[in-house]
Amino acid sequence: MDNKIRIDLHNHTYLCNHAEGEMEEYILKAIELGIDIFGFSEHAPMKNFEDGYRLVLDKQDFYQNAVLDLKEKYKNKIEILLGYEVDFIEGDYLLDGIVNAPVDYLIGSVHYLDSWGFDNPEFIGEYEKRDIDTIWEEYFKAMQSMARSGHFDIVGHFDLMKVFNFLPKKNMKELCFEALKEIKKAKMVIELNSSGLRKDVKEQYPSMEILQLAYELNIPITFGSDAHKVEQIGMFYDKITDIAKKVGYQNCISFKKREKISHIF
Repeated sequence: MDNKIRIDLHNHTYLCNHAEGEMEEYILKAIELGIDIFGFSEHAPMKNFEDGYRLVLDKQDFYQNAVLDLKEKYKNKIEILLGYEVDFIEGDYLLDGIVNAPVDYLIGSVHYLDSWGFDNPEFIGEYEKRDIDTIWEEYFKAMQSMARSGHFDIVGHFDLMKVFNFLPKKNMKELCFEALKEIKKAKMVIELNSSGLRKDVKEQYPSMEILQLAYELNIPITFGSDAHKVEQIGMFYDKITDIAKKVGYQNCISFKKREKISHIF
Protein backbone atom coordinates (compact mmCIF):
# COMPACT_ATOMS: atom_id res chain seq x y z
CA MET A 1 0.00 0.00 0.00
CA ASP A 2 1.37 3.42 -0.94
CA ASN A 3 1.85 6.36 1.40
CA LYS A 4 -0.29 9.50 1.05
CA ILE A 5 -1.21 9.32 -2.63
CA ARG A 6 -2.87 12.34 -4.27
CA ILE A 7 -5.45 11.28 -6.86
CA ASP A 8 -7.57 13.22 -9.38
CA LEU A 9 -9.49 10.93 -11.75
CA HIS A 10 -12.17 13.21 -13.22
CA ASN A 11 -10.77 15.61 -15.81
CA HIS A 12 -11.85 16.70 -19.27
CA THR A 13 -10.19 17.96 -22.45
CA TYR A 14 -10.97 20.44 -25.21
CA LEU A 15 -12.33 17.48 -27.21
CA CYS A 16 -15.65 17.66 -25.32
CA ASN A 17 -16.31 21.10 -26.88
CA HIS A 18 -16.90 22.82 -23.53
CA ALA A 19 -13.46 22.62 -21.91
CA GLU A 20 -10.30 24.52 -22.74
CA GLY A 21 -6.53 24.10 -22.59
CA GLU A 22 -4.13 21.56 -24.08
CA MET A 23 -3.97 18.10 -22.54
CA GLU A 24 -0.24 18.45 -21.84
CA GLU A 25 -0.93 21.66 -19.90
CA TYR A 26 -3.21 19.64 -17.61
CA ILE A 27 -0.45 17.14 -16.94
CA LEU A 28 2.16 19.82 -16.23
CA LYS A 29 -0.25 21.49 -13.79
CA ALA A 30 -0.95 18.15 -12.08
CA ILE A 31 2.79 17.52 -11.69
CA GLU A 32 3.24 21.03 -10.27
CA LEU A 33 0.51 20.32 -7.69
CA GLY A 34 2.09 17.04 -6.62
CA ILE A 35 -0.72 14.87 -7.95
CA ASP A 36 0.51 11.28 -8.15
CA ILE A 37 -2.27 9.72 -10.22
CA PHE A 38 -4.14 11.79 -12.80
CA GLY A 39 -6.97 10.51 -14.97
CA PHE A 40 -8.48 11.88 -18.16
CA SER A 41 -12.18 10.99 -18.31
CA GLU A 42 -13.60 12.66 -21.38
CA HIS A 43 -17.35 12.84 -21.97
CA ALA A 44 -17.93 9.73 -24.06
CA PRO A 45 -19.71 9.68 -27.41
CA MET A 46 -23.14 8.06 -27.40
CA LYS A 47 -25.35 6.20 -29.84
CA ASN A 48 -28.07 8.31 -31.50
CA PHE A 49 -27.41 11.15 -29.08
CA GLU A 50 -25.35 14.25 -29.82
CA ASP A 51 -25.72 17.32 -27.63
CA GLY A 52 -22.52 19.15 -28.59
CA TYR A 53 -21.04 18.58 -25.12
CA ARG A 54 -19.00 15.43 -25.73
CA LEU A 55 -16.26 13.74 -27.68
CA VAL A 56 -17.42 12.82 -31.18
CA LEU A 57 -17.02 9.19 -32.17
CA ASP A 58 -14.51 9.78 -34.94
CA LYS A 59 -12.14 11.39 -32.39
CA GLN A 60 -12.18 8.40 -30.03
CA ASP A 61 -8.90 6.90 -31.28
CA PHE A 62 -7.23 10.33 -31.29
CA TYR A 63 -8.26 10.90 -27.64
CA GLN A 64 -7.12 7.49 -26.45
CA ASN A 65 -3.79 7.71 -28.29
CA ALA A 66 -3.16 11.24 -27.01
CA VAL A 67 -3.62 10.09 -23.41
CA LEU A 68 -1.37 7.05 -23.94
CA ASP A 69 1.32 9.23 -25.52
CA LEU A 70 1.29 11.54 -22.50
CA LYS A 71 1.32 8.53 -20.18
CA GLU A 72 4.54 7.34 -21.81
CA LYS A 73 6.13 10.79 -22.02
CA TYR A 74 5.62 11.58 -18.32
CA LYS A 75 5.84 8.06 -16.88
CA ASN A 76 8.69 9.00 -14.55
CA LYS A 77 6.86 12.02 -13.11
CA ILE A 78 3.18 11.07 -12.81
CA GLU A 79 0.88 8.13 -13.41
CA ILE A 80 -1.68 8.97 -16.10
CA LEU A 81 -4.86 6.93 -16.47
CA LEU A 82 -7.26 6.65 -19.40
CA GLY A 83 -10.98 6.79 -18.75
CA TYR A 84 -14.35 8.08 -19.92
CA GLU A 85 -17.24 9.78 -18.22
CA VAL A 86 -20.27 8.03 -19.70
CA ASP A 87 -23.78 9.45 -19.57
CA PHE A 88 -26.40 6.96 -18.46
CA ILE A 89 -29.79 7.58 -20.07
CA GLU A 90 -32.60 5.02 -20.14
CA GLY A 91 -32.74 3.50 -23.61
CA ASP A 92 -30.29 2.26 -26.21
CA TYR A 93 -27.61 4.96 -26.04
CA LEU A 94 -24.47 3.18 -24.84
CA LEU A 95 -21.83 2.30 -27.43
CA ASP A 96 -20.13 -1.09 -27.19
CA GLY A 97 -16.92 0.63 -28.26
CA ILE A 98 -17.09 2.76 -25.12
CA VAL A 99 -18.29 0.33 -22.45
CA ASN A 100 -15.73 -2.22 -23.72
CA ALA A 101 -12.97 0.29 -24.49
CA PRO A 102 -9.39 -0.55 -23.34
CA VAL A 103 -9.51 1.94 -20.47
CA ASP A 104 -8.51 2.02 -16.82
CA TYR A 105 -11.98 3.01 -15.62
CA LEU A 106 -15.40 4.31 -16.63
CA ILE A 107 -17.31 6.96 -14.69
CA GLY A 108 -21.07 6.51 -14.88
CA SER A 109 -22.99 9.78 -14.58
CA VAL A 110 -26.55 11.02 -14.89
CA HIS A 111 -26.84 14.46 -16.51
CA TYR A 112 -30.21 13.93 -18.21
CA LEU A 113 -33.73 13.01 -17.17
CA ASP A 114 -35.21 12.01 -20.52
CA SER A 115 -34.04 14.86 -22.76
CA TRP A 116 -33.69 17.45 -19.98
CA GLY A 117 -30.06 18.35 -19.27
CA PHE A 118 -30.79 19.39 -15.70
CA ASP A 119 -27.28 20.68 -14.88
CA ASN A 120 -27.15 22.93 -17.94
CA PRO A 121 -27.86 26.60 -17.08
CA GLU A 122 -29.69 26.93 -20.43
CA PHE A 123 -32.47 24.69 -19.10
CA ILE A 124 -32.66 25.84 -15.47
CA GLY A 125 -36.22 27.09 -15.98
CA GLU A 126 -37.47 23.49 -16.09
CA TYR A 127 -37.04 23.23 -12.29
CA GLU A 128 -39.90 25.69 -11.81
CA LYS A 129 -42.23 23.52 -13.93
CA ARG A 130 -41.77 20.26 -12.00
CA ASP A 131 -42.30 18.96 -8.50
CA ILE A 132 -38.90 19.06 -6.80
CA ASP A 133 -39.31 15.79 -4.88
CA THR A 134 -40.43 13.96 -8.03
CA ILE A 135 -37.36 15.24 -9.85
CA TRP A 136 -35.06 13.93 -7.13
CA GLU A 137 -36.87 10.57 -7.02
CA GLU A 138 -36.47 10.19 -10.79
CA TYR A 139 -32.82 11.17 -10.55
CA PHE A 140 -31.95 8.57 -7.93
CA LYS A 141 -33.94 5.91 -9.82
CA ALA A 142 -31.75 6.69 -12.83
CA MET A 143 -28.71 6.30 -10.56
CA GLN A 144 -30.02 2.89 -9.48
CA SER A 145 -30.42 1.81 -13.10
CA MET A 146 -26.94 3.10 -13.92
CA ALA A 147 -25.40 1.01 -11.13
CA ARG A 148 -27.52 -2.01 -12.05
CA SER A 149 -26.25 -1.90 -15.65
CA GLY A 150 -22.88 -3.20 -14.47
CA HIS A 151 -20.91 -1.12 -16.98
CA PHE A 152 -19.20 1.40 -14.71
CA ASP A 153 -16.49 1.63 -12.06
CA ILE A 154 -17.04 5.08 -10.53
CA VAL A 155 -20.22 7.00 -9.72
CA GLY A 156 -19.92 10.55 -11.04
CA HIS A 157 -21.03 13.47 -8.82
CA PHE A 158 -23.63 11.45 -6.94
CA ASP A 159 -26.03 14.28 -5.97
CA LEU A 160 -25.50 16.48 -9.05
CA MET A 161 -29.19 17.42 -9.08
CA LYS A 162 -28.41 19.98 -6.34
CA VAL A 163 -26.13 21.98 -8.68
CA PHE A 164 -28.41 25.06 -8.79
CA ASN A 165 -29.45 24.66 -5.15
CA PHE A 166 -32.90 23.17 -5.88
CA LEU A 167 -33.07 20.82 -2.90
CA PRO A 168 -35.78 18.27 -2.06
CA LYS A 169 -38.32 18.71 0.68
CA LYS A 170 -38.07 14.97 1.48
CA ASN A 171 -35.23 13.52 3.55
CA MET A 172 -32.15 13.21 1.32
CA LYS A 173 -30.85 10.02 2.95
CA GLU A 174 -34.18 8.30 2.37
CA LEU A 175 -34.28 9.46 -1.25
CA CYS A 176 -30.79 8.18 -2.08
CA PHE A 177 -30.58 5.01 0.05
CA GLU A 178 -31.74 2.53 -2.61
CA ALA A 179 -29.33 4.03 -5.13
CA LEU A 180 -26.47 3.63 -2.67
CA LYS A 181 -27.46 0.00 -2.07
CA GLU A 182 -27.29 -0.69 -5.82
CA ILE A 183 -23.89 1.03 -6.00
CA LYS A 184 -22.67 -1.17 -3.16
CA LYS A 185 -24.04 -4.28 -4.89
CA ALA A 186 -22.31 -3.28 -8.13
CA LYS A 187 -18.99 -2.85 -6.26
CA MET A 188 -18.67 0.67 -7.59
CA VAL A 189 -16.65 3.55 -6.14
CA ILE A 190 -18.12 6.96 -5.33
CA GLU A 191 -16.07 10.01 -6.24
CA LEU A 192 -15.76 13.06 -4.05
CA ASN A 193 -16.11 15.63 -6.78
CA SER A 194 -14.97 19.13 -5.84
CA SER A 195 -16.66 20.91 -8.76
CA GLY A 196 -19.81 21.58 -6.73
CA LEU A 197 -17.74 24.00 -4.66
CA ARG A 198 -17.38 26.09 -7.84
CA LYS A 199 -21.14 25.98 -8.55
CA ASP A 200 -24.22 27.69 -7.09
CA VAL A 201 -24.64 25.03 -4.42
CA LYS A 202 -21.12 25.67 -3.01
CA GLU A 203 -20.79 22.08 -1.80
CA GLN A 204 -18.88 19.04 -2.97
CA TYR A 205 -20.64 16.02 -4.48
CA PRO A 206 -21.83 14.15 -2.51
CA SER A 207 -22.80 16.06 0.64
CA MET A 208 -21.28 15.02 3.93
CA GLU A 209 -24.52 13.37 5.07
CA ILE A 210 -24.63 11.19 1.95
CA LEU A 211 -20.92 10.44 2.26
CA GLN A 212 -21.50 9.32 5.86
CA LEU A 213 -24.18 6.91 4.63
CA ALA A 214 -21.81 5.61 1.93
CA TYR A 215 -19.16 5.07 4.61
CA GLU A 216 -21.62 3.12 6.77
CA LEU A 217 -22.34 0.94 3.72
CA ASN A 218 -18.59 0.43 3.20
CA ILE A 219 -18.63 1.97 -0.29
CA PRO A 220 -15.09 3.02 -1.33
CA ILE A 221 -14.25 6.49 -2.61
CA THR A 222 -11.97 8.28 -5.04
CA PHE A 223 -11.37 11.96 -5.83
CA GLY A 224 -12.00 14.13 -8.88
CA SER A 225 -11.89 17.84 -9.65
CA ASP A 226 -14.02 17.60 -12.81
CA ALA A 227 -11.63 20.10 -14.37
CA HIS A 228 -12.65 21.78 -17.62
CA LYS A 229 -9.81 24.32 -17.37
CA VAL A 230 -6.18 23.94 -16.32
CA GLU A 231 -6.67 26.13 -13.24
CA GLN A 232 -9.44 23.80 -11.96
CA ILE A 233 -7.15 20.80 -11.63
CA GLY A 234 -6.82 19.76 -8.00
CA MET A 235 -9.04 22.66 -6.90
CA PHE A 236 -10.31 22.21 -3.31
CA TYR A 237 -8.40 18.92 -3.05
CA ASP A 238 -7.41 19.47 0.58
CA LYS A 239 -10.97 20.43 1.47
CA ILE A 240 -12.55 17.26 0.03
CA THR A 241 -9.88 14.96 1.48
CA ASP A 242 -10.41 16.58 4.89
CA ILE A 243 -14.16 15.92 4.56
CA ALA A 244 -13.48 12.28 3.69
CA LYS A 245 -11.22 11.90 6.73
CA LYS A 246 -13.81 13.48 9.03
CA VAL A 247 -16.35 10.93 7.85
CA GLY A 248 -13.88 8.12 8.59
CA TYR A 249 -12.27 7.26 5.26
CA GLN A 250 -8.53 6.58 5.19
CA ASN A 251 -8.18 4.95 1.77
CA CYS A 252 -9.11 5.91 -1.76
CA ILE A 253 -9.19 3.99 -5.02
CA SER A 254 -7.39 4.28 -8.33
CA PHE A 255 -7.65 1.83 -11.22
CA LYS A 256 -5.57 -0.07 -13.70
CA LYS A 257 -7.40 -1.76 -16.56
CA ARG A 258 -10.67 -1.73 -14.58
CA GLU A 259 -9.08 -3.25 -11.47
CA LYS A 260 -9.25 -1.35 -8.16
CA ILE A 261 -6.05 -0.30 -6.36
CA SER A 262 -6.30 1.03 -2.81
CA HIS A 263 -4.15 3.88 -1.49
CA ILE A 264 -3.79 5.86 1.72
CA PHE A 265 -4.57 9.54 1.10
